[in-house]
Amino acid sequence: MKIINKSTNSDIQRINQIYKVLKKNDFGYLIEENTFFKTFPFLRNKKINEESTIINNKIPVRIRNVLEDLGPAYIKLGQMLSTRPDLVGIDISKELEKLRDDTAIIDFDEIRKVIETELGDDLENIYEDFDEIPIGSASIGQVHAAVLKENGEKVAVKVQKPDIEETIKTDIRIMKFLAQQSDKYLNQTKIYNLPTIVNEFEKSMLKEINYHEESRNIEIMAYNFKSIPYVHIPEIYNDYCTRKVLTMEFIEGDDLSKVIEDETDKYDKKLIAKRGTNSFFKQIMIDGFFHADPHPANIIVQENNKICYIDLGMMGILSEGFKENLAELIMLLINGNADNILNQLIYMDIITPAQNTPELKEDIDDLMKKYYGNKLKNINGSIEDLLNTMIKHNITLPREFVMIGRGLALIEESGRKLNPEFDTAKELKRLSKKIVTHKLSPERLIKVGFNHILELGHLTKGLPTTVNNTLSKLEDGEITLKIKVEGINEISKHLTTAIIIAALIVGSSLALFADKGPAFIDIPLLGLFGYIISFALGMYLVVQYIMYNPD
Repeated sequence: MKIINKSTNSDIQRINQIYKVLKKNDFGYLIEENTFFKTFPFLRNKKINEESTIINNKIPVRIRNVLEDLGPAYIKLGQMLSTRPDLVGIDISKELEKLRDDTAIIDFDEIRKVIETELGDDLENIYEDFDEIPIGSASIGQVHAAVLKENGEKVAVKVQKPDIEETIKTDIRIMKFLAQQSDKYLNQTKIYNLPTIVNEFEKSMLKEINYHEESRNIEIMAYNFKSIPYVHIPEIYNDYCTRKVLTMEFIEGDDLSKVIEDETDKYDKKLIAKRGTNSFFKQIMIDGFFHADPHPANIIVQENNKICYIDLGMMGILSEGFKENLAELIMLLINGNADNILNQLIYMDIITPAQNTPELKEDIDDLMKKYYGNKLKNINGSIEDLLNTMIKHNITLPREFVMIGRGLALIEESGRKLNPEFDTAKELKRLSKKIVTHKLSPERLIKVGFNHILELGHLTKGLPTTVNNTLSKLEDGEITLKIKVEGINEISKHLTTAIIIAALIVGSSLALFADKGPAFIDIPLLGLFGYIISFALGMYLVVQYIMYNPD
């Protein structure tokens, strides 16, 4: 009830609007049949029954209609949910993909006010030319073509619509209230965990309405692809960027959907399929920073089949550890071993040991039999089936995992339309193998070892103080210590041997990757002998353990 105590009359009117839209789309019973509606008896409007014209439509369609009727913030919410089939189900997520962000164009005088307020100068002093008709309009902002007065560069200027930030924040506040009340009173919606969904949406939207976030994303992407000549990222003009205005290089070219439909020889579609797929895989597997919505409309193809990513407001971010684990999981998926896949999912904290049931293993086995060895045309279907399997077993996937799956599905679909013969699985396997190999490289082992040494150093810094405090407590009689020592000499010998084995393994790995000195079947002898000695010492430890521990 907190929101009503603080809200204005407009908030109450907005809640009334929401109820009317729900009623119109035959969802009024969710409120009227539950205790929640008693909180607002004055909202009941019996006349709305006459407006309920789409009762026979399926629930996913009606949900989409509700979100469209409620406006920009709810359309954005629907678009986010379209990427989370693990939360709302495949049918609803597919229907929500149809939501369009195109909205009415804002009068240019209003746009001019935003630009001049944000940049602190008259429009004519900033831009030599400014097209009053936008080249694109969405719920949050619209994009205009312009020419900078300073250097004559043609630019695209993204301008946030007036008062949209306040409108979105108000709607989110109401969403949070309704989600909490629904979760409390509506049994039909509890399975969706609406408060969590709205909280995730709030974080996403607060980033999207701050154009500084998109500016940083563009700069990071440009840095990641600076050495890749066939990928171009728009240049940012920071002097003309604020929270509500984003000025960037104007990109000439055709979006990918037009390229797909083009029947001339203007573009090399096979090459574009390879470049688009490889560049997206690089974002996931190498950079850990990827476009959250690689839809054909967000990929521009320039001359010489160069790829350009636009609309970088929302990005996925992966940690180094997640990338390595993902690469291992992909290798296991391609090789088709259900037990190993489930163990990897447990290791990645995607499922718990308790969820690793025989029924889940059987379903994963069936998936492996269905898709093992198949090429690009089956990746989209395999991702959908995997998501359905997770939903069936009540497993909620990490947001990043679902974003990757959706991105791969979009890229696969575009790639298939450009070149039905392109083997996406082969390219994905190649990059995954590269990541897994890097994990065992000398540079990686040295880096990991160095990090462990730093951790040990931090531990030993405080060790003297800890020991001193412990000894003082012993002297004062605060701690009673009883020690029974058995076989300490044998333990120390085994520990010493284990340390030697570890050192030999690391040294042998370095020797193998150094690729120098005499070799046997292309394997450096120094590294080979090191592994043989390590194995012998390991067997010695096992024998010694059995002898001293006969039970």
